[in-house]
Amino acid sequence: MNLAWKEMKKSKTKFIILGSIVFLISLLTFIISGLANGLSQDNAALIKNLPDGEIYMEPEAKETHALSAIDGDSQEQVLSQTDGAFAFSIQMGFLLNEQDEQQSVAFVTSTDSAEFPEVSKGEIILDSSLEDEGIQQGDRFTNSQFSGEFTVAGFTGGAKYSHAPVAFIHPENYAEMHRTEQMQMLFVPESAEPVAIAGLQSFSNEAFLNTLPSYNAEQLSLSMIVWFLVIISGMLFAIFFYMMNIQKLGLYGILKAIGVKTSALFRMIWTQMFVITAIALALSIAISQLFHSLAPGGMPFYLPVGITFQLSAVFFAIGFAGATLSGIQIHKVKPLQAIQQGEGSA
Repeated sequence: MNLAWKEMKKSKTKFIILGSIVFLISLLTFIISGLANGLSQDNAALIKNLPDGEIYMEPEAKETHALSAIDGDSQEQVLSQTDGAFAFSIQMGFLLNEQDEQQSVAFVTSTDSAEFPEVSKGEIILDSSLEDEGIQQGDRFTNSQFSGEFTVAGFTGGAKYSHAPVAFIHPENYAEMHRTEQMQMLFVPESAEPVAIAGLQSFSNEAFLNTLPSYNAEQLSLSMIVWFLVIISGMLFAIFFYMMNIQKLGLYGILKAIGVKTSALFRMIWTQMFVITAIALALSIAISQLFHSLAPGGMPFYLPVGITFQLSAVFFAIGFAGATLSGIQIHKVKPLQAIQQGEGSA
């Protein structure tokens, strides 16, 4: 430990440069991760907020929920035999206000469910993001496919789908708009007793999200960037400590000759890595949270504590691996040879 601190004090500039690079990479990683999670919530909060369970669709729909139609007999059987199960449909559309201004929404309807709000005929419940845009309870909207008017009955949080606010409507109003009384999907919570549903294809919540082309492509791209940055940070540790170790082979030879164990030299490298990473991550986390509070309201940014700790653990793990790989030469070095090499370079 003393060796690690003494070297860091002696070579402040080198360690500050490394720490600055790790700080910038980790900050960029946290921000991109926050954007990825924010876009994920903005794209599919409606599904992500459901409890763990199975979503069933018609196999002929080929994993496209808009083409799925659940048979009425199968739906009735599942709903009557399974606690917490419900059928629901999602369809993209729009609402027109009294000034004929158009608002894109995702129309959602369902059978009786504790997960979705109950809506009366002619009423509509909107995602709370629309309340922030000035829409108020009691406002009226129309739709070209609906003969009547929708009255805003209230708002609910966390209801986004395909980057559009959700509009919950009554099943009969949905049937009039889309000319079908069949629901697209069945949801069976994990807490319910397993039930065999013949002729339907099942998906876990996460597997269902991966059937959405926009969600899958968006998250895959951002996840690749995050992991690429993490790998770069590990390579930086390996390269930095490798170059420093090459310069100090003579010193390591002397230390080994006077009885310092190889394990002590490794602990020195690990201590330095831990201190640099801890300081860099602390600053990155603080600034990323500040970024969250200062980011524009329309920017989807969501960085929960769990994700922050996971990324921090990954940074420590890959930093440890990089520093350890760079120290393999310390294990191999022979005292006399290293001293001679150090004298020759001098």
